[in-house]
Amino acid sequence: MPCVGLRGAFFTKSLASLLYSATRRVVRSSIVDLNLTTPPRRVFHKSSASHFDFGDRANLANHYFEHLRRFAERSKNMNVQSVVEDLTQTCVVLRTVLRSSKDEKEKEEIVLKHIKAYADSGVQVNDFAKGSRGKKRSRDEALKSASTPQKESPTKKDNQALTEEERKEYADFLATKKNLEAELSALKENSEQQESMKEIMDLLHEYNDIKDATQVVLGALANMRGVTVVSLEWFNVSESLSMYKHLAGKIVVLDFFTYCCINCMHILPDLEALEKRFTIQDGLVVVGVHSAKFANERDSSKILSAVQRYNIGHPVVNDAKLSMWRDIGIVCWPSLVVLGPKGQPLFVLLGEGHREDLFLYTKIALKYFKSLKQISNDSIPLKLAQHILPMNKGSLLFPGKIHSFKTDAGEKLVVSDTGNNRILIMGKDGKVEHVVGGYSPGLKDGDFETARFNAPQGVCVLKDDVFVADNENHAIRKINLKTKTVSTIAGTGSQGRDYTGGKIGKEQELSSPWDVAIYQHEQKGETVPVLLIAIAGSHQIWALFLEDTIWWKNKQYKAGTCCNIVGNGKEANRNNTYPHAASLAQPSGLAVSQELKSVFFADSESSTVRRVCLDDGKVFAVCGADNDPSNLHCFGDQDGKKYSAKLQHPLGVAWNKFDQMVYIADTYNHKIKKTDSEGNCVTVCGEGKPSKNSIVGFFSMKNLLKAVQSTDQSSVKNVLFQFNEPSGLAVSQNGDILYIADTNNHSIKTLDLKDIQKIDVLPVVLPAEAWNRGDHTFNFKVAVSTNEANLSLTFNPTFNDDLKLNAEAPQKWSLNLPSIDWNASQSNGDLSTPLSIKIPPGNEEKQMHIMLDVMTCRATECIPKKLSVVYTIVRDAAAPAAVVEKKELNIR
Repeated sequence: MPCVGLRGAFFTKSLASLLYSATRRVVRSSIVDLNLTTPPRRVFHKSSASHFDFGDRANLANHYFEHLRRFAERSKNMNVQSVVEDLTQTCVVLRTVLRSSKDEKEKEEIVLKHIKAYADSGVQVNDFAKGSRGKKRSRDEALKSASTPQKESPTKKDNQALTEEERKEYADFLATKKNLEAELSALKENSEQQESMKEIMDLLHEYNDIKDATQVVLGALANMRGVTVVSLEWFNVSESLSMYKHLAGKIVVLDFFTYCCINCMHILPDLEALEKRFTIQDGLVVVGVHSAKFANERDSSKILSAVQRYNIGHPVVNDAKLSMWRDIGIVCWPSLVVLGPKGQPLFVLLGEGHREDLFLYTKIALKYFKSLKQISNDSIPLKLAQHILPMNKGSLLFPGKIHSFKTDAGEKLVVSDTGNNRILIMGKDGKVEHVVGGYSPGLKDGDFETARFNAPQGVCVLKDDVFVADNENHAIRKINLKTKTVSTIAGTGSQGRDYTGGKIGKEQELSSPWDVAIYQHEQKGETVPVLLIAIAGSHQIWALFLEDTIWWKNKQYKAGTCCNIVGNGKEANRNNTYPHAASLAQPSGLAVSQELKSVFFADSESSTVRRVCLDDGKVFAVCGADNDPSNLHCFGDQDGKKYSAKLQHPLGVAWNKFDQMVYIADTYNHKIKKTDSEGNCVTVCGEGKPSKNSIVGFFSMKNLLKAVQSTDQSSVKNVLFQFNEPSGLAVSQNGDILYIADTNNHSIKTLDLKDIQKIDVLPVVLPAEAWNRGDHTFNFKVAVSTNEANLSLTFNPTFNDDLKLNAEAPQKWSLNLPSIDWNASQSNGDLSTPLSIKIPPGNEEKQMHIMLDVMTCRATECIPKKLSVVYTIVRDAAAPAAVVEKKELNIR
């Protein structure tokens, strides 16, 4: 369970050394072994007197309780960071002590002793909008500080109140600020003397880096003076939350995460289960603190997309400058910090796999503080972001991957419509022939309509079978196009912890499979298909042997065996001639080259493209990052060869056998690049900044021209070249077209590789029956005149039990008309807006489909629902030409 860290990653090197000269720099690496198979390194604050001897397990509990007894005395000289450091190791020991006990009551007593020891430390975290250093102060002092106007600069009296250490730190900050101002002045002068555009651009990038660093220093100065820093941006709430207003009297779980991190995604189901067990009214609030690794992830619009994509239902704050990260002293992703009702740190949990402990800690904390009458049952201003998706996003929702394959009827495409939890099989014109799965997530085999997926990603085809990496089901699924059925062929449906494998089919557990590809393996003069799987969750590449196979070193595998073939499970960028000695970092895209007998893979967390020779398993670099295997922060946006090229979290690759190139979805740079097998990497297209024009996902080039009311086709192309986190690629069967899953633009784009100025949006057209797969389906019939008619419809959802509509969330509908001669005033709208349809003259009975996206809530949780409405329009000469209907949709 990797726990990865960051200290000062966004500073220039000189500034980082100034700000953190006394602080160890933590790079992206394992911090502790959460199973305690090896001794964790010591992370106690220097004032800590005790050290746990993990070799003496018999006395570990005694050492732990002695530590608790001595903590009250030591805590007098500790601030938030030192308490969190103390808790980091103490909670590892606590977990070990709890595992040694079989008695549930005894476990609860141990946890209660722990809570009592830390509850009265007097140390409290600062409010979200503050940039403080975690100085120890009371809640009343914090409230007073938050409401009292602050001085612009410290007076002599203020400086006298500071400690010697604080005065020195303040002087260092002033000196750093002065040096940076001098650097900025020199930089401006130098920029006037440069002759080449490249040099000027380099200077501008350096200028921006120094400017950002200057803001950090100014923020640190503000922290010392108690000045409020710029407000943080929030999601899923209607107003910014305050620790001492909204969250006072709550047990708060702070989830420090970054949305690129697969381990961070793994704990979301644990947090969701925790929130269902203990509600806000019970006294629990989970707050996601997004502390970005990559520059792209600092953008709030990207975090909003991630919140929507992963269906995060609790408040999330964008800690773009890592102010909270540094305030509290976080060292890795993911980290959970459990706070008491006065903001006091109680527990720290590093990495994933803590569901049982988290439930126990929360249960005892709520019980204890309720007995002290310190728990509040007040609500918080929740406003879920799921419905902020653009109304005109079209048929797709966060498409993840795409694959091209050949049939007797011509070229076809398979698209993982990830946000809609379904697979689409379509012609190259975008007309969908099969919809597999439904809107709601699940793990269910069966026919195309009853089958369910959960955030499917990678897809590939072998004859009549489509293989799917069913990511959040931790399973591999098979779609048979002849029998029109779906079956599970590997994975148990739950996240696995197995790094070796070797079991058959559904007996073998997996961890977040992200992509799949077929390799035709040669043996005894014939070929057998092997399904390669990018297992992002365990940082490995696995194989599912579809037939009896003789693999590397003549090892034999029976058909159906699923096992690891590349990677030791440690997250790193380590290449090796021995495949099980190599280390990968969240492989997320696969591209097989039969010609080179290799698989290229997008190693997203190392920001590289790498290659495995499928003759012997040798792993080596292609392009991106550098040759330091532990450096997972070497990313950027630069063409070049091998290590001189820089990528930023690539998620997709595709091999083109015609030009012998690997095409790369450089996801966080919002670009498409390509490299040859020697690592010569160049940009193909992309503006390098995300499109914020949601119409890109819905209109073709022709309609886009009309929509923007422009005859300047070049301006439209500029919009289309603005990708937004493209994640999947596929090359057409003739090698001329590159299909691009432009994920956050909810679209598939086509790029002409012979003329890269030609780009278009593939108009994805769903069959009518696809609109019948909501959580609830309603059927209505209405008669209108055979002459031209007008139909106005309004819907009013009603509910049984304690469900009700969330008044603050947008409630939306989208309309699919039966033919192009029908017209509507708008194809999407809010529930309060009537649907107005103009029906042409005719006698034929037709159906139109309406999909309603509504957000329902009960006291304990909010539940998004999709309501499918099928309206049959009957033509009758005696029927009225204008019909107004209001329909109630009763949801049970």
